[in-house]
Amino acid sequence: MIKDFELRLALWGRPAPRTRPAAQCAAPPRRVTNPPQVANLPHMLIAAILAMSVAAAQPRERIAVSPDGHFLQYQDGRPFFWLGDTAWLLFERLGREDTERYLEDRRRKGFTVIQAMLLHGVTARSAGGAAALLDRDPGRPNTVPGGYWDNVDWVVDQAAAKGMFVAMVPAWGAVAKAGQLNADNVAAYATFLGRRYWDKPNVVWICGGDTPGGENTEVWKKLGQTLKAEDPGHLVTFHPFGRTQSSTWFHNEPWLDFNMFQSGHERYDQDISSPHRYGEDNWRYVRDDYARTPPKPVVDGEPSYEGIPQGLHDTTQPYWTGADSRRYAWWSVFAGAFGHTYGDSAVMQFYRPGFGRGSYGPRKPWTEAIDDPGAGQMQFLKALMLSRPYFERVPDQSPIAGTNGTKYDYVIATRGAGYLFAYTYTGRPFQIRMGAISGKRVQAWWYSPRDGSARAIGAFANRGVQSFTPPGQPADGNDWVLVLDDVAKKFPMGGNRP
Repeated sequence: MIKDFELRLALWGRPAPRTRPAAQCAAPPRRVTNPPQVANLPHMLIAAILAMSVAAAQPRERIAVSPDGHFLQYQDGRPFFWLGDTAWLLFERLGREDTERYLEDRRRKGFTVIQAMLLHGVTARSAGGAAALLDRDPGRPNTVPGGYWDNVDWVVDQAAAKGMFVAMVPAWGAVAKAGQLNADNVAAYATFLGRRYWDKPNVVWICGGDTPGGENTEVWKKLGQTLKAEDPGHLVTFHPFGRTQSSTWFHNEPWLDFNMFQSGHERYDQDISSPHRYGEDNWRYVRDDYARTPPKPVVDGEPSYEGIPQGLHDTTQPYWTGADSRRYAWWSVFAGAFGHTYGDSAVMQFYRPGFGRGSYGPRKPWTEAIDDPGAGQMQFLKALMLSRPYFERVPDQSPIAGTNGTKYDYVIATRGAGYLFAYTYTGRPFQIRMGAISGKRVQAWWYSPRDGSARAIGAFANRGVQSFTPPGQPADGNDWVLVLDDVAKKFPMGGNRP
């Protein structure tokens, strides 16, 4: 299979990548594509120049699973907070100028991951018209110079320069469902991807693509296995069908580094056929996966998109808002997720009036939708999470005293050794059983998920049961985070990082 693949590459006009042992270190050096001119230099000087060239091209940052199995971190141990944006059709719809505009906007808004698919279908083409495949065969990528894959390379490098990762879906689920990605070509395609991108520091692989893991299971397994064998330095996960989770089929697969679920786009009353019928309670998926062994990190890879109809297909239904996006984000992270992925209907498909009707009733062009409220508000979640000791945080509902609410009235809590956060979407009063964190006294704050502002409440004895009433009148979208800090820790207010 490998020899056949190298022969194919040679026939396509691109030299076969050098072969590497599958167990090579997780942070391999970048390929030196343009080495210095060294023909007339002494041997020792040649070696020194080549060594410096490789060192200068070393990947700046990679991410890995934390030792406890619940978070992601940079290789030097710093916490990595996954704040994803859904840009499924990025590689097909945008030219370089628009790509730069989009990536810079997401950088400014604090996003750390861009989720995009490589093959929406076997006819995939770049905005410039270059076909991704030869003969519509995923086993035969079209590597013509300046074509589709060179543009993908450029996008990945641009994201890296802005400090962002690109989580790439090799092929959408429909490609496997149609039999176009299959047992005969999946290994060749995955080998091509792994060998082409193993030296890019900012890549994550997402197998699947809105598909049940119980369909074409062996194809998805082979895709994951081959990617991990060819590219052991990058994380691999699986994006499942709506209201399902990768752990159902792949939790114990060695290639699956973290779990992803899709909480989907349905209201409580619309979720009538999914396995759990969790409705909008995406925190329940996190709770399930957080308790699995061995522990693996978990993230909601597709919640309800801002600006998309509730239920997805009926455009006469109400549309999901920025407030809904915030609720999904704060619920999932407080339940134990290592981050969250946001989505906007117009942005994920890069909709432009005059270029087709678009899917799911987009109501504005992507160039306007990038400034929808939820997109700018996700950064306040990341800011608060990174403002306190990160890796000691655990989900913990025991401090919520009395009877908790259900659905939108549900109050969810998470804490570290010396701090506690409790999120309410409706801003209703609730009670906290004190003593869950260290300290004789605690400082209390209200933190706004809408604008990242914080206001002090006062200091309290860290014992008994204390009632807290958020600012404003209780209503959907009047969301607040109660922050309780051990006074002795002297943490900064709200989301201000130390």
